[in-house]
Amino acid sequence: MNVTPLEWWITIGVTVAVLLFDVVVIARRPHEPSMKEAGLALSVYVGLAIAFGVWVSSFHGGQYGLEFFTGWLTEYSLSVDNLFIFIIIMASFKVPRVYQQEALMIGIILALIFRAIFIGLGAAAINNFSWVFYIFGLFLVYTAYGLVKSYRNHDDEEAGDNAVVRFAERHFSVTDEFHGMKMAIRIDGKRFLTPMFLVILALGSTDLLFALDSIPAIYGITKEPYLVLTANIFALMGLRQLYFLLGGLLQRLVYLSLGLSVILAFIGIKLTLHALHTNELPFINGGEHVDVPEIPTLMSLAVIIVVLGFTAAASLWKTRNQPPPQRPDEREDIPQT
Repeated sequence: MNVTPLEWWITIGVTVAVLLFDVVVIARRPHEPSMKEAGLALSVYVGLAIAFGVWVSSFHGGQYGLEFFTGWLTEYSLSVDNLFIFIIIMASFKVPRVYQQEALMIGIILALIFRAIFIGLGAAAINNFSWVFYIFGLFLVYTAYGLVKSYRNHDDEEAGDNAVVRFAERHFSVTDEFHGMKMAIRIDGKRFLTPMFLVILALGSTDLLFALDSIPAIYGITKEPYLVLTANIFALMGLRQLYFLLGGLLQRLVYLSLGLSVILAFIGIKLTLHALHTNELPFINGGEHVDVPEIPTLMSLAVIIVVLGFTAAASLWKTRNQPPPQRPDEREDIPQT
């Protein structure tokens, strides 16, 4: 794929402009968006992603367009699962609803930064070490196994209770109350961190772990760094609106982690087959390529759509008789961290 410098700069410039616009608008009027507002914004982001995929198909070829759509759908499905962790973080710290948009915006910016770094590292590794596909493939299969093993306990996960947050709580003075979006304040001449600092710390460290899963997964779809980056950008751009739009509905997607485990395992197998097909390791087949079939992108897209559709349908069917879902941050029994 021949991406010109102009295309790179336009993509980066538009992304930064959209983020700045969001930051300015949210900073001027902190609020909890209505369903209409969130739905309209999400529709715009999804529409832009589809338009971008059509543009890629028209100017760079249908195969690259197919890779973008497959990668975008993969990243979006992983982001929806990650969204539940964001809700748990907001609940565990009891973040006021009026400040959640701003906190999520910072979390999304951190996610974009971390993923851009991992995309660059992944591209450099792939270009210099073909055997890295073995590592990516095995890592995704291991991650899929972890999702299967832990999905039943997903609702009880204390996402805000991680090692980075515990370190900050032990070594710094933290106030009990929020002070808007301020991350530090002075009380009687002494500097204190606020709970908002811990929220951002939890979101950022969680984003770092998310990148470890998502970047190998999308490199199993496409080897083009430009498509990897843009698929991640479009998947993350509408995440804030999706957070407010879906709300408690996420709790009804009880089989989402299982569905994602199937997708990650499938992509892991695809990466392993590709590694065997281009094998250069001397202790595997004497350093010669192994004649194994490779999974085409169209089949990957079909598998992802079918698995996600079946997962959503099975989840909604299982929870059809449950009372209306309630967001975790609306429950009375969530303890404050």
